[in-house]
Amino acid sequence: MQVEPLAIPEVKLITPKKFGDHRGFFSETWNAEAFIAAGLDLAFVQDNHSMSAAVGVLRGLHFQTPPFAQDKLVRVVKGRIFDVAVDIRHGSPSFGHWVGAELSAENWTQILVPVGFAHGFVTLEPNTEVVYKVTGRYAPEHDKGLIWNDPVVGIDWPLDGAAPTLSEKDGKLPTLAELPAYFTY
Repeated sequence: MQVEPLAIPEVKLITPKKFGDHRGFFSETWNAEAFIAAGLDLAFVQDNHSMSAAVGVLRGLHFQTPPFAQDKLVRVVKGRIFDVAVDIRHGSPSFGHWVGAELSAENWTQILVPVGFAHGFVTLEPNTEVVYKVTGRYAPEHDKGLIWNDPVVGIDWPLDGAAPTLSEKDGKLPTLAELPAYFTY
């Protein structure tokens, strides 16, 4: 397993080993001991799986507040996405900054989005399937978000000028300036 910090070092790009032969492949996508050895001691409690039928489906930017905040380990099992994490920890040197990476079934990379970051992605291929592990159970009363197109954050979504397909909820999320200080650095 290869672990690389992104421009905001708390967000990690993880590439598991993949072994293939004439039958297909095998990959250990998560192993508690290997993650602990890499300094990532996380207790995942839930797995989630989403499928987006069209290109340009944008999900996010989502997070949960304490005591149900979640670390997320995100990977693509079919298709391709541009995945984004935004630092929403007040007092952080990277507060309001974002990092992104392309995740795909082909490149087999994962992204670890820690507590204190808003997370989202846009699909780059039809029928894209995303699977992610989280360290906190879903708690609807703590489910929050940040608007995808906040001009202060300035995410460079690869939409080629097209409008994304959003849920009604995701289209009404607050800006960074409107968010309470849910997390501190």
